[in-house]
Amino acid sequence: MRFPLITLTSDFGLADGYVGAMKGVILSIAPAAALVDLTHQIPPQDVRAGAYALSQAAGEFPAGTVHLAVVDPGVGGPRRALAVRARGCLWVGPDNGLFTHVLGDPAAAAEARQLSHTGLARPDMSATFHGRDLFAPAAAHLASGFPFAEVGPPVTDPVRLAAPQPRRDGADLIGEVVHVDGFGNLITNLPAAMLDALPGRPTVRVEADTVVAGLSATYGSVPDGDVVALIGSGGLLEIGVNGGSAADTLRLGRGSLVTVHPL
Repeated sequence: MRFPLITLTSDFGLADGYVGAMKGVILSIAPAAALVDLTHQIPPQDVRAGAYALSQAAGEFPAGTVHLAVVDPGVGGPRRALAVRARGCLWVGPDNGLFTHVLGDPAAAAEARQLSHTGLARPDMSATFHGRDLFAPAAAHLASGFPFAEVGPPVTDPVRLAAPQPRRDGADLIGEVVHVDGFGNLITNLPAAMLDALPGRPTVRVEADTVVAGLSATYGSVPDGDVVALIGSGGLLEIGVNGGSAADTLRLGRGSLVTVHPL
């Protein structure tokens, strides 16, 4: 890579100067770095939503990218600071499950280390803003060539979030909503491959009240305001409302039960 590439993910929002402060620290160490915001709109302290955002976007970046992620409700406490090498990229953030998608992927060949080298943190590190004082400088140093093997000791038990798995119940597929996106679409853990194996035109039931007959190709395949089931861009079954929010219309969210029944 001709220049360091660092992505940033956080729950900081954009109303305050927290994101800007992290970028200032990075650029003070790696002035040629290209900084890409994945998102700073993760709901506050929602580690699971942060992990999902990384799983959907980080894989689109080239080898050599450093992914800096800070959703850190345990800042200042006993949780470890982590650096991970996986899929040809580096990942920097708290050890609280943010990097579950690469840590739990055997193909990623992930290696985790605790961020403990004193040269990677600011000397006046705050107890409440490790994004600025530890993770941002560590990401900048790693992007500038600091050896991964020297960041700290290996971590053999990094935190992984328990991921709900889809299952079969007779002829039915049982899954659940694992994410609600900014449009209010209910994204499930049911992959397209499982649905493709079903015969006929499946019926999708969300909890006990909402039934959608068949899968559509697009949101606009149904009239405005109607509920639609389709395979989204991430290859997972989604429930949406054409021109509206499924989460608001159906009053459902993460954890809602989804059953697919073949006709």
